[in-house]
Amino acid sequence: MAKIKSAFFCQQCGYETPKWTGKCPSCGTWNSFVEEVVQRDEKKRGDMQGWEDGDNKEKNKAHKLDEIVHVEERRLPAPDTELNRVLGGGVVPGSVILVAGDPGIGKSTLFLQCALQWKTVRTLYVSGEESAQQIKLRAERLGITNNNLYLLTATETSTIFNEVKKVKPQVLIIDSIQTLESPYVESAAGSVSQVRECAAELQKFAKTSNIPVFIIGHITKDGSIAGPKVLEHMVDTVLQFEGDRHYAYRILRTLKNRFGSTAELGIYEMVQQGMRAVTNPSEILLSQHDEPLSGIAIAATMEASRPLMIEVQALVTTAVYGTPQRTVSGMDLRRLQLLLAVLEKRGGFHFGAKDVFVNIAGGLKIEDPSIELAVVCSLLSSYEDKTLPSNICLVGEVGLSGEIRAVNRIEQRIAEADKLGMDVIFIPKANAKGLDRKNYKIEIKMVNKVEDVYKLLFA
Repeated sequence: MAKIKSAFFCQQCGYETPKWTGKCPSCGTWNSFVEEVVQRDEKKRGDMQGWEDGDNKEKNKAHKLDEIVHVEERRLPAPDTELNRVLGGGVVPGSVILVAGDPGIGKSTLFLQCALQWKTVRTLYVSGEESAQQIKLRAERLGITNNNLYLLTATETSTIFNEVKKVKPQVLIIDSIQTLESPYVESAAGSVSQVRECAAELQKFAKTSNIPVFIIGHITKDGSIAGPKVLEHMVDTVLQFEGDRHYAYRILRTLKNRFGSTAELGIYEMVQQGMRAVTNPSEILLSQHDEPLSGIAIAATMEASRPLMIEVQALVTTAVYGTPQRTVSGMDLRRLQLLLAVLEKRGGFHFGAKDVFVNIAGGLKIEDPSIELAVVCSLLSSYEDKTLPSNICLVGEVGLSGEIRAVNRIEQRIAEADKLGMDVIFIPKANAKGLDRKNYKIEIKMVNKVEDVYKLLFA
């Protein structure tokens, strides 16, 4: 009988130690160690036999860099345009993709929908959370049929790999990693050691069989991916599925991608028939007002390679209580305080006695500093109680001296504003070099300082 080995694991970062410790030496968390039974069988694992390539011995040899022949990987196009975008153009064979999000946000619905739309690809959907009848009801609600989709309700990895050998799928979807159990680790499902062991088995399977694996996982209360941090390092791609269950829009964001660009963005709308890909998010992010309102400005921002037109809303009121409030939703609060200090010092506006509220419409969180000019104009619009024309948009980063600094990819921002029917766009004067205005119908106005924009819009 194999000797049973126990170890202590940090529930926050997955750090392993042979004895209990009050404070984790890796992440510094107190009282986070839990004892788990770990029993590793050193014998060859029969479940994974048959997937290893015959030339593994040749692969394990060292080669000169010049002797290695580059082979272009053919990606498997996903049936969803937004999923293709965040993956960098398709699914790479043999890749492991981790998709994390809040419970109930729509992860299972999205990937069941993708599996149903993959008509020409044999897909095995493994669910450890729902029964086959529940998945069937969801598929009927989506209204899509697919004879190439196989369902399996199991939680043991040995059962999953045995079924994989029979079905021989081209894509494997696991829902979710927290429900899986490996027979080689004696601990509860969802524990640090189980999640790590199951992910390691799936990674080995993907690399030896050249079959892409999608792993669905949950996130903790603080927004990090549940399980050990090493899980994110083991996989090739990490996707974060964000959104508020009280709103219809969801955001699929790339946090890590070994085969493409990071910080890509895909936007979905939750409808009764499932997740609808939003190909032109600028139209849904801009509100349609029956009458002009003060405190609203349009900004042209970039999310990775995608230009977006967003609405910045500001409300400036007299402070009733002693200390004025500063409330922000969708951008950094410290950046707002910096902009208010610039307006106070350079423009002479007395925001020190005002309550200031700023919101990015649509529930987005923007880190692009190019929206600062639009934030400034929305603040001035609410301060002066004067409306801005709805057909203008603004681009520019605001410096401490009130100057408007240059931004990147100005041509894409102008083209997006032009496509949406904007009449005027304000851009930094530093971006004028090499810009051909004849390519756009929209009127382009160059500004150098915040005072220039104030004179053009409010004077």
